[in-house]
Amino acid sequence: MIRKLSVEDFLTETLPSKMKKENKEEFLLAASEIIADVRNTGDEAVTKYIKKFDGEAPQSFLVTEEERKSAWEKLDNKIVTSLQKAAENIRSFHQKQLNNSRMMEVEGDIISGQLYRPIEKVGIYVPGGTACYPSSVLMNAIPAVLAGVEEVVMVTPVKNNEEIAPILAVAADIAGVKKIYRVGGVQAIAALAYGTESIPAVDKIVGPGNAYVAAAKQLVYGDVGIDMIAGPSEVAIIADSSAYPAYVAADLIAQAEHDTNARAFLISTSSALIAQVEDELVKQCESLPRQSIASTALKEKGASVVVDSIDEAFELANKLAPEHLEIQITDPLTYLSKVKHAGSVFLGHYTPEALGDYYAGPNHVLPTSGTARFSSGLSVDDFVKKTTFLYYSEEALKEASEHVINLANEEDLEGHGRAVAKRLEGKQ
Repeated sequence: MIRKLSVEDFLTETLPSKMKKENKEEFLLAASEIIADVRNTGDEAVTKYIKKFDGEAPQSFLVTEEERKSAWEKLDNKIVTSLQKAAENIRSFHQKQLNNSRMMEVEGDIISGQLYRPIEKVGIYVPGGTACYPSSVLMNAIPAVLAGVEEVVMVTPVKNNEEIAPILAVAADIAGVKKIYRVGGVQAIAALAYGTESIPAVDKIVGPGNAYVAAAKQLVYGDVGIDMIAGPSEVAIIADSSAYPAYVAADLIAQAEHDTNARAFLISTSSALIAQVEDELVKQCESLPRQSIASTALKEKGASVVVDSIDEAFELANKLAPEHLEIQITDPLTYLSKVKHAGSVFLGHYTPEALGDYYAGPNHVLPTSGTARFSSGLSVDDFVKKTTFLYYSEEALKEASEHVINLANEEDLEGHGRAVAKRLEGKQ
């Protein structure tokens, strides 16, 4: 069910830098046309594309307060409790990421420091269609609210003018989302980026989506901020002989059931474990509702490899720079320092990735496709701008002036040097 590769083939076929890049041109072209249309005609274009892709369009995109209140009555209390507990954990974890404006240096007549200021308006995209994702609401909105974002709005598609899924509305309330709009797809990204008669423009757009949504975010970047361009979700599991085959297989399947492009990798020092995991994969997939999706992903995108040592396993994992890295080995904390590149790390036999996806607290919006080599998961920092400040007294400027003028002249920017020299001439 999952390909068994040599180390050489594993490096050739699974590393992001070696993989055949998906042709994005069709997505970018389609997205650019919709974005231009929304920029030109606003709500009219949004309505047109809702009708085209999602059926009947709502008379009003905004989800009313009455709808949001009624959602609480429709949702099972145990689900509400689970959402609230998850939100508490996410809020507690991200609270510790907050920074305050501060003086970084005060030396004589020189003061320097940094201001932390929240982004004013943020839009959250929450996918819809065949499934809904309340966890995405919590993970994207809670850090924004903690950062002090004044206006957090959410867009999510619905089919044929149906009501928003109650669980999404309740999650939005718990997370602190101000407004919800029943709009999805490229048209939603365009509306958030440039504004329409009904939907306000924002300063940054975050949240996952399909290939067209990803293309749209790429195209509007620069006019607004975005979190990242996400690729297929992925997990790499490092396991030794102490790992439980059923647990490893379950975690691979949990990743593979996302979609047929999801990537699930097993790196182990034990060939016996890999054989046992293979048997478990077959057995566990038989009863999985999304069996077809998971099986296809495991067969076409998944891979297992036997390595000679745990050190070699970490070398491979660092080359992958996976979105999720599970370390199912004896004494995993001892090896945490060996992780160089990963979006999020899950340590031990009782810390499945699913725990982080929904509940534990760390964010599940993570870099994919090897981008963990240079980027990080979503955090409070993504909703904050950092502005430096500087103060020099007259005497401090006199002491620095010669060096500033020398460097300005070396760069042939005499005006810069004059801006300092003029002040040395005294007040005029």
